[in-house]
Amino acid sequence: QVQLVESGGGLVQAGGSLSLFCGTSRRALSNYAKAWFRQAPGQEREFVAAISGSGGTTNYADFVEGRFAISRDNAKNTVYLQINSLKPEDTGVYYCGSNPTWTNKQGSGSYYYWGQGTQVTVSS
Repeated sequence: QVQLVESGGGLVQAGGSLSLFCGTSRRALSNYAKAWFRQAPGQEREFVAAISGSGGTTNYADFVEGRFAISRDNAKNTVYLQINSLKPEDTGVYYCGSNPTWTNKQGSGSYYYWGQGTQVTVSS
């Protein structure tokens, strides 16, 4: 059962930017901690960024290097991921995960609810 819905992916040239969106129709999930993961073909799902239910705490993967920014608007039940200076290695399916409480753990097993993902393709 799909709990979250991602959107905003697409084809973009290297150096460009994208904004990804994660929404939910389940009010119970609107204030949960959220995270973005990505999965390249043949690779495991990897952590990108997380944000607490209030939005006051964030956590990023080391590879982000300041190019990604996670934020949320609980009034709109939406979490955002802004990606700048895109690189071909950023290509993959980007997933939104949700957990009732904040966690510093970066494993996908720490998140219980998931969307179906949105494809990001970066051309060189």
